[in-house]
Amino acid sequence: MTDRQPRAFLPNFCAIRMVFAVVVSAELLAIVLTLGAFPGPDQFWNELSQRSLYIQWVTLSVAALYCTLRIPLGRLSHAAAGSVALALILMVTAIVFFAAQLLGLSAASPTPPVLWHHLAIAGIVGAVLLRYLYEQHRERQRELAESQARLQALQARIRPHFLFNSMNTIASLTRVDADLAEQVVQDLSDLFRATLSDAGRLSNLQSEIELARGYLRIERQRLGERLRVSWDIDGLPGEARLPGLLLQPLLENAVYHGVEPATGGGEVTISGRSRNGIVSLAIRNTLPERASVSVRRGHQMAQQNVRERLDAAFGDQAGMVVGLVDGRYQVRVHFPLETS
Repeated sequence: MTDRQPRAFLPNFCAIRMVFAVVVSAELLAIVLTLGAFPGPDQFWNELSQRSLYIQWVTLSVAALYCTLRIPLGRLSHAAAGSVALALILMVTAIVFFAAQLLGLSAASPTPPVLWHHLAIAGIVGAVLLRYLYEQHRERQRELAESQARLQALQARIRPHFLFNSMNTIASLTRVDADLAEQVVQDLSDLFRATLSDAGRLSNLQSEIELARGYLRIERQRLGERLRVSWDIDGLPGEARLPGLLLQPLLENAVYHGVEPATGGGEVTISGRSRNGIVSLAIRNTLPERASVSVRRGHQMAQQNVRERLDAAFGDQAGMVVGLVDGRYQVRVHFPLETS
């Protein structure tokens, strides 16, 4: 969901979390292999320590190579990257095997059968691991494709009543204020241009705020004083990257469900903060009086789409929280500050 360079199926082995997973997985493998050798009770811990040292050498060395070569590997096809990755595992295993012999850390004789035994274990485990990583990558790609398809559907789904009312507003303004009518036409064209843009490209916060202001200007011409808007976004980094058309659907929900059904209208508040590398945006709207109007029920398509697009772009570093705050409906999104 980003416009970054495509990555290979190999994850980022430079990340601390991945290094920790490698260490834990290697230790579990050492325990399994030691238990499979059926050592005596007095030999278990000695053999486990030797196997742990040996396997940790191999896995951490391979992880370091994957980290160093992540850019070249990312430029290869999946098949080529997998072949190179498996070859690196076998190469490192052989190097560590001979290093252990030279340092006297292995009791096994440096005969070809012993080396082939180690290479076979490394090859099987490595092939299974690489296949697992590849399937995980394919699953993420499928989820991303589904998310992009839903985004395209959302972008193409401007509510018919909004378009109809906007055209009526423009028609009425042309007779009384041609300049204002031109401004509404420009705001509407900007909105449609955004809906036709590439769903996979990241926008920036300044562009999204300008698009949101244009949308609210259109609704203000239709609803008049019934729509009250408050902005509190001073100090937000306009260059912050985020998925395109993120704020407008949430604002449309606020107007459609919170302001328009209310007899006396309502207020929409947009606020934002940037702290410790995290950008947080909140959209809050008043609720219609239950005694005088029937509250419109939605399918939460826009909210679900926004949540999935944030997850696709930033993973668990981004999210969305929905709830009532001081009697008003609030949607708060947060995402990491990225500017390139």
